[in-house]
Amino acid sequence: MKNIPRIFIGNNVKNGMIIPADKSIAHYLTDVMRTHDFLAFGGGFEYSAKISEDKKSIMIGERTAHTDPSNDVTLYFSPIKHTDDLINMATQMGVARIVPVITERTVAHHINWERMRKIATEAAEQSNRNSVPEISEPIPFNKLDLHDICFADERFAYDNKNTTQISNNIKSILVGPEGGFSDSEFATLDAAGAIPVSLGKTILRAELAAAIAIGKLL
Repeated sequence: MKNIPRIFIGNNVKNGMIIPADKSIAHYLTDVMRTHDFLAFGGGFEYSAKISEDKKSIMIGERTAHTDPSNDVTLYFSPIKHTDDLINMATQMGVARIVPVITERTVAHHINWERMRKIATEAAEQSNRNSVPEISEPIPFNKLDLHDICFADERFAYDNKNTTQISNNIKSILVGPEGGFSDSEFATLDAAGAIPVSLGKTILRAELAAAIAIGKLL
């Protein structure tokens, strides 16, 4: 079904449903893509679907054989200037959950999270996922559960440490802000037994660091 539009309909989409068609979806399908047929997805599944001739209703058909390529990784990250790029990349890499964490050096405090959710939805549609990652409300660093979590440790860029091995049961990773973690945050991470992960010997932009960090868990 290559080149057929894919649209996120919601996590409760099921075969046989008839739902009202959002005007933006109707415009995209009939005026931009010039079609009434598309693939609807949500909740981990994908279905054949059609928009009615009057553009007011969507009919959900049979479930397709396409399996969701997403994973069970949770990304914790400090909001950054290019949070939109980070959300886009993390979604394309299949993460299940995205949790913003406010650290001491976080500078991007006024993110439009509804826009970020829209970016995640569009990235899921493009990347052949059957699900859209959950984006949580921001939490402070001191409320973060550091049990069974690894973190991108820029200290590896300066020290001749050996790369830490990550066990298969670790499914959460934390990435800091542009300025990195503070000394007190490093102390907290180390004391809690959080697993430091090297991203190489160069200092990366935060959005690229997040993408490489996710790759460490896949």
